[in-house]
Amino acid sequence: MHRRKSTALIHKAKVTQHAALAALLIMGGLAIAGPSGLLAWSENLRLLDQRNAQLTELEAERTALENRVALLDPDHADPDMVGELLRSQLNVVHPDEVVIKLEE
Repeated sequence: MHRRKSTALIHKAKVTQHAALAALLIMGGLAIAGPSGLLAWSENLRLLDQRNAQLTELEAERTALENRVALLDPDHADPDMVGELLRSQLNVVHPDEVVIKLEE
């Protein structure tokens, strides 16, 4: 009877060890090949650089748009900007201007 208990304990210990080993192997595999693992690290760095470049472009575009909005302030609008918008949206020109149409 004593021998049967010791065999059961040994079997239980082996099952526990195998389960722990399997869990460690799964965690190791995810650390290497998972979505945030070592193999994806270079891809994540490339995407970060790409997003930083895109952010820089968007910030420059935002600054340009803020400048245009400031030039169109109703209290003191920039005459050049108002003239540009009138010509582009209302199709008006001065009598001394020459219009050259470019084919796109």
